[in-house]
This record gives sequence, C-alpha cells and structure tokens, in this order.
Amino acid sequence: MKWEKIKLENIVSFRTGKLNSNAAIPNGIYPFYTCSKEIYKTNTASFNTEAVLLGGNNAVGDYPLFYVNGEFDAYQRTYIIEPLDSNTLNIRFLYYNLRPRLKDFQNYSTGASTKFLTLKILNAVEVQFPSLPTQRKIASILSAYDDLIENNLKRIKLLEEKAFLRYKQIVREEKMDEFLIEEVCETLGGGTPSTGDRRFWDDGEILWFSPTDLTKHHSIVLLDSEKKITELGLQKSSAKLVPPKTILMTSRASIGYFGLINKPASTNQGFINIIPFNEKHRAYMLFDLKNRKEEIIGNANGSTFLEISKGKFRQMKIKLPKNEKVLIDFEQEFEVTFNFIENLLKQNTKLREARDILLPK
Repeated sequence: MKWEKIKLENIVSFRTGKLNSNAAIPNGIYPFYTCSKEIYKTNTASFNTEAVLLGGNNAVGDYPLFYVNGEFDAYQRTYIIEPLDSNTLNIRFLYYNLRPRLKDFQNYSTGASTKFLTLKILNAVEVQFPSLPTQRKIASILSAYDDLIENNLKRIKLLEEKAFLRYKQIVREEKMDEFLIEEVCETLGGGTPSTGDRRFWDDGEILWFSPTDLTKHHSIVLLDSEKKITELGLQKSSAKLVPPKTILMTSRASIGYFGLINKPASTNQGFINIIPFNEKHRAYMLFDLKNRKEEIIGNANGSTFLEISKGKFRQMKIKLPKNEKVLIDFEQEFEVTFNFIENLLKQNTKLREARDILLPK
C-alpha cells in the first residue's frame, strides 16, 4: 500500500471563525468552537460544512481538534480545515491522521506566554495519505469507536435529564422547609501543591480536580482527574481529601459546574466541596444547586475574575422537602442512575483506549 507524503497546503484550505471568545451563550442552539477543549453554545451558525477544526492558540500548546459535520460557529483563532478536493481527501480520515500529530503541533508553535499555530506553520506540515478507498476504510473503522462513545454520551445525557425532571417534580409537588446552606452541609475548599516541587506531583495517585476537569466533561459523574498529587503534596498544601460522593462545585471564573466523584479526591482552590450532613439529601441538593447556577453566579464578586466565597455560599438558602421519604426515595433512584452512568463512562474509557491504540497503526 503506497502512502504519499504531502504538505497540508496542497490538500486543504484554511479559514477561521469570526467570533470573540466571549460569544458563548449558556443555552445556545449551535455548537461554538474556541481554542478550548470544551464545546460551547451560541445562537449563530456561520458555517455549515464537514470539516476538521483546530484551535490556533493555547496557553501551553494543548490544541483542541474536532471533527464536525453540520452547522456551527467558531472563534477567530479557530481554524476550519476543509479538503481542496473531496475526491482525493476524506475529511474524517484527516481528523484521525492529525490526532497523533498534536504533540508535534505543540513543538511547532510559536510564542512564550501563549502558544500560537500560524498559517505558515500549518501549511508546511507534512502528512501521509493512502488512496481514497483506504482513507475511507480507516476512517470507518475508527469512527465506529467514536460513534459508540457518542451513543453512550447521549444515554448519559438522557439519564441525567430524567433525574433532573424527577427533581423538578418534587419541587412542584412537595411542601418545603427552608434552611441556610451551612445548616445542611459541610463546605470545604481546596488548594494547589507547589508546581515547582515534583515530589508533590510525580507518580501521584490522589485525584486532584481543577475546574477544567468539569467544564470539559460530559457528565456530573466523575471518574478521573487529568492531574494527580502525591500524599506529600496533599500534606504540604491546603488541598483536602474529600470522601466519595462529595458534590464538587466550581466557585471561580467558570462558576456553577458540578460533579460527583466515585472515590476520595482533592481539588484546587477553584472549588467549594459540599458534603451533606444527611447523605440522603445528596441527590436532591446536587440538582437543586445545579438548577440555581445563575443565582450562585449572582452571589459572586471580584475584579480579575468572579468568585463566590465559601462564606457567601454558606449564607445562601436552600429548600428541602418536609417529607423525608421523598428525599430517601430520590437518593435511591439516583444511586441506580449514578451506577449506570459510571458504567457507561468506564465503557467509553475502554473504547477510547482501543481507538487510540489503533490510531498510530
């Protein structure tokens, strides 16, 4: 099988989005791609095409790469990459071809505090391509994994929506008692071990979440963190080990993202970690707080970035059903949902691992 080495400028065209990075709308209609791995939403769709999207700048050169087919919008530093001739290049094959090259892009990029991928750099990148039928076959094999992953993500979304609807039903039908948040739960912060001391990080096994772990995640159920710290790092910082099923809430910059962990973990200082005094209140409290994101943001302040303090959060009020059995039943229902979602996320981890083993082959 002959694979031809070609410069990108000879097989694709590059254009960029026009929107500012702050153009995202919480409940927008269309996907909005920036230089973040998180996909945002907006109400405009400047593009309707099949393409590969590549972030053009990133603080550390960790550039996001997406395959899209349909309507979307993009940030002004996001590249929209399309084939010059679809009879020569399969765009989905290009996506899988470029994924293993992202580390190379990190090395190619320019800039100090922020890394940039210029058009000159991208045009000169050489990639190898087989015949179009072979491209299609490879893309078909790899996309089968991504399709299974996507189907699992849709199932997860439906399960979480069902749990949320059950919460809404409880709010509509039950009589409530009102409490201060500090009366019904413990609230803990987090911390970051010194990044200059590798003893705090190398070979770490303690989960350590940053807000990015939640903003780019597809579920409120969390299985793993991108970074981990050592026992010494935990001892020598303000990070705290919180128990399984602690409710993690981002409290600065990207405020009001929630996660539920399945094992002991720690977080950085961008979190308020919520441990209900009565564990039977956990599921209800999770969905109640998640439903009040705008209210939580409204209680934040700050000039450089918004942050809600633990003191302010503790003084917020929360309504709980008078009927304790309703809370117990909801907790039991969500426990089943949690376990189901956990299994789907584990399946996706295995699917990604299998796909990524095939990618360099």
